[in-house]
Amino acid sequence: MDNWHCWGDYLSHHAFTTSRCIYQEILTINPKSMSKLVEIKTKETDQSVEDYINKLPDAQQRADSLQLVAMMQKASGAEPKMWGSSIIGFGINRYKSPRTGREVNWFKIGFSPRKANLSLHLVFDLQAQAEALSKLGKHKTGVGCLYVKKL
Repeated sequence: MDNWHCWGDYLSHHAFTTSRCIYQEILTINPKSMSKLVEIKTKETDQSVEDYINKLPDAQQRADSLQLVAMMQKASGAEPKMWGSSIIGFGINRYKSPRTGREVNWFKIGFSPRKANLSLHLVFDLQAQAEALSKLGKHKTGVGCLYVKKL
């Protein structure tokens, strides 16, 4: 937990420095839009975050999810919101793809308790943070995502 407490502090300072995680695979062009804003399939919903967490079948994931909610809420200064059916996001930003110029509204930081792991969705270059990540123990990374089994 000490490493995660430090990671929560780290998020507070660095979570919003870049917008490298664009989630290109879930974008669809909105033909009615005259701007470069695209409509995405995964959107903010009115589903209760608390209800979602309480329905998780694994007690460890429920406990870890509650800790992540507290850390990410502190780091972002935003209330948790459900995005789609299984992602908990905090805040909202408009991100622009440097490659296509398309824009998308997406949460600042978030996570999803998946069957195999906790998927933390972060918007900074994880590869550039290798030293900080080495202190976390066993984990995997993807483009803008950090995967851990438990906190």
